Amino acid sequence: MRQLGASQARLLRAWSQGVAGDRRATSVPAVLERCLAVQAQDLRAAALGIRARGCGLTEADVHQALGAERTLVRGWFMRGTLYLVPAGDAGRLRELLAPRLLRRSERRYRELRLGPDELALGERVITEALADGPLTRDELAARMTEAGLDASGQVPFHLVRRSALLGTACFGPVREDGSATYVLARDWLPASAGPSGADAVGELLRRYLAAHGPATTADFATWSGLGLPAVRSAWERLLKGGELEPCRVGGVDQYALPADAPRCEEPTGDVRLLPAYDNYLVGYADRRLSVEPEHEHLVRPGGGQISPTVVVDGLVRGVWRRDRARGAVVEPFDGGLPGAGAEARDAEALDVEALGVEALGAEALDAELSDVCRFLAA
Repeated sequence: MRQLGASQARLLRAWSQGVAGDRRATSVPAVLERCLAVQAQDLRAAALGIRARGCGLTEADVHQALGAERTLVRGWFMRGTLYLVPAGDAGRLRELLAPRLLRRSERRYRELRLGPDELALGERVITEALADGPLTRDELAARMTEAGLDASGQVPFHLVRRSALLGTACFGPVREDGSATYVLARDWLPASAGPSGADAVGELLRRYLAAHGPATTADFATWSGLGLPAVRSAWERLLKGGELEPCRVGGVDQYALPADAPRCEEPTGDVRLLPAYDNYLVGYADRRLSVEPEHEHLVRPGGGQISPTVVVDGLVRGVWRRDRARGAVVEPFDGGLPGAGAEARDAEALDVEALGVEALGAEALDAELSDVCRFLAA
């Protein structure tokens, strides 16, 4: 079994995610093909996550891919959370994940007094309304009210979400004012064809490990939201078939896909500014490889929040925030990053040397900050 040190395993993970090793894609679809999915409760944070994995990409490029190009789509996928995924994968992911999510939603429907008749009416209203073209949730709620449904509170959200999980509707283009719209999935998404059942779980596991490996069974189960029995079964099939490479990281058994191309295994001083709830942090049950325990409370300050982070060679070295006057403001751990003063610069150099990097040039951080500021202003 291959033995990996923490730094080496972290670099392999960050390389797989496209956030280390100077690995950047040149288009929005290429980013998503590489990292599989980007968490997207906040669409602007998702766009920043794509920017961090790309070269020269802007928020407008993301909206173009969601709209005119139709190369990616936003939807409720892993764990019922909103993600951006390649449009060609959306149908297969929905077919695999939606049945479990719909079962989990039944209690909420009852709480909202959405019985079989109300659910059927809501689905019919949404289908007929979207035949006229893209509509926002508020516009769909107005149609529901006209049809005699109580569209107050969370009812429109759950009816639209249910329609998406059933495969009737999906997110469409983003309007100029930033409003999300919905469209008929049959008119918007490419036809899905691919494995189903247990084979679909295995395919998702392959895609997960390609974008996140090395990782554990618990990491995949937590990220995907699939039940452990299905996850373990798929894992065992791939392992027996020789499709997984076992490795040991800090006494823990982990797995990756056998390397079919050179990967970055040496630190390069690669700096990335990742948005809140970035997949590099939420894609694992255990984040100790990417966040040192003493900094966990700064990355996760409470209330389920995950802060925007500064990552150097896959290790979180600080957090950042957007200031209207100053743009991206970095708040580094342990004394600062290069350019923050001689004392802070020396402390940062020592920390970097401890990770095996001889030096981290201030130019790398300055370039990343400039890129973020340009992206936010675009």
